[in-house]
Amino acid sequence: MRLRKAAYVPAMLAISALSMTACSSGHSNKISGDTAKSSVQNFGVGTLADSTGPAQDVAGAKPGGVAHGIESAGFDYLDPGQIYVNEYQAVSQLYSRSLTGYKTDPATGKTILVGDLATDTGKMSDDGKTWTYTLKDNLKFEDGSPITAKDVKYGVERLYATYQDQGPTYVQTWLSGADYRKTYEGPYAGKELPDSLIGTPDDKTIVFHFKDAHADAPYAMAMPNITAIQKAKDDKEKYNDHPVSIGPYKIASYEKDKSLKLVKNPNWDPKSDPIRHQYVDSWEFELGITNPLLTQRLLAGNGDDKNALTLVQNADNPSIAKIQGDAATYKDRLINKFQPFVDTFDINTTRVTDPKVRKALALAFPRTQVQKLLGGSATGDVANNLISPTVSGWKDSDPLGLKAKPEGDPEAAKALLKEAGKENYPIVLAYANTPRWQPVAAAIQEALNNSGFKVDRKELDPTSYYSVVGKKDNQFDLYRTGWGADWPVASTVVPPTLDGRTVADGSPNYTHYNSATVNTEIDRINKIADVKTAADEWMKLADTALADVPKIPLTYDKFYQVYGAGLGGVAYNEVIGAVDVSSVFIKQ
Repeated sequence: MRLRKAAYVPAMLAISALSMTACSSGHSNKISGDTAKSSVQNFGVGTLADSTGPAQDVAGAKPGGVAHGIESAGFDYLDPGQIYVNEYQAVSQLYSRSLTGYKTDPATGKTILVGDLATDTGKMSDDGKTWTYTLKDNLKFEDGSPITAKDVKYGVERLYATYQDQGPTYVQTWLSGADYRKTYEGPYAGKELPDSLIGTPDDKTIVFHFKDAHADAPYAMAMPNITAIQKAKDDKEKYNDHPVSIGPYKIASYEKDKSLKLVKNPNWDPKSDPIRHQYVDSWEFELGITNPLLTQRLLAGNGDDKNALTLVQNADNPSIAKIQGDAATYKDRLINKFQPFVDTFDINTTRVTDPKVRKALALAFPRTQVQKLLGGSATGDVANNLISPTVSGWKDSDPLGLKAKPEGDPEAAKALLKEAGKENYPIVLAYANTPRWQPVAAAIQEALNNSGFKVDRKELDPTSYYSVVGKKDNQFDLYRTGWGADWPVASTVVPPTLDGRTVADGSPNYTHYNSATVNTEIDRINKIADVKTAADEWMKLADTALADVPKIPLTYDKFYQVYGAGLGGVAYNEVIGAVDVSSVFIKQ
């Protein structure tokens, strides 16, 4: 599964006192069997007390031992400035911190946004354009040097450098506009951003002055690239190999694509950290171990694997069946949680211009069959709209009327094509040429052909899949993509994927959908002062756009995997869609 979280034009929500201060409740995710059901999100914004360290002790936790990670791929980016993929976000929790961060309770699964380096989630002024953060006491780099406000400012300044091309762009864009690199080249020539953009009136205070109001700034400050960077240790691209720790662990060794070892950082003060513990002596990650071996090792739990987990890799289909067939054995070490991603099949609206044809495609699409081929309900519920259940404002809506027949309705599709005068309509279906997607493409072709279409399959190299379907002039009609919210507000979903003004090569608006009505609504909702109110409006707008059928909803993605029986304190962060390692300990 490749779900892209790419840089894009940021959300521009207006002011609010962040009315999402009360944590939502009622989520039905339970850690046993395939029980994750679409309901409501389980997150919120924490209080000053929630932001105050140390983190609450985990019942039964004792210090000592080595925790192990088994990952299917390498950690391409360890530099916090370059981290965007959720797997890298998860491991960075061990050695890095942001101004704000997510605290996950391993007992309840509740995830809340709290102050991390900062004393709280920020203080808003100037009608939402200015946000002020105060650093906590006794924050240090791994060599014992104190962390000051200027170190955080420097961390943001280096994001303007051209080599910093992988991380989120929210804060720098909010400060300097979409062409922010043209306004400032980064700190390496000796220049700083002016105080009018980022002020540091003293060692503990950092003030962001945005061009527009941004009510969801506290969430943007939780992105991994809004952190403190030690100027003296910054050697640009090479920093990726040895980032300086400000978290509970520091990097002891790193061999690209093979292994990563972290040991305790003696200069991390637990009293400053409400999120993380330092229970285990070290973490050892083994990289490049793919399924089915990865999951088989976790299931067997032999040797060091007894104390192992994987951050984002779902179990493979045969292993899912094995787990479900022996639920009693695995129920105490199984995670089954929603991810922030929604998988869709995108319709190229540049080529398929008739909404009736697009609606017929949606009616004909065999969503249930595809879901089963991808792992069944364990790894994704059939989706009826474009917003994940982990996102504020989500509703179980069905704007295309697909819920009644998720397996597809060939007769209704045929009737609609006949009404449109488009019988035997040709469709070019592009897919990644992998064992995972080959049978899916075949199933879709058969179902659509049986519904009045004439489908031609085009296989694509999986390594360049997104680059190819991301071309504005691509020659395909239908292709799968996925998108995950960067934080639990749909301002990070609707504008990037449905704003017609962003259509371009590489844009996440893969459908090229361009509706004047939707574009105008995006601008209106961006100005709504209250985040919760805006969340409801984003949900309505997503449904409005979907009624034009630029996409076919497929699944609300889930994580389904076991971890070693020797581990305790294992949690799951639904906001970033990865295992939360902050409270892990070795059972003794």
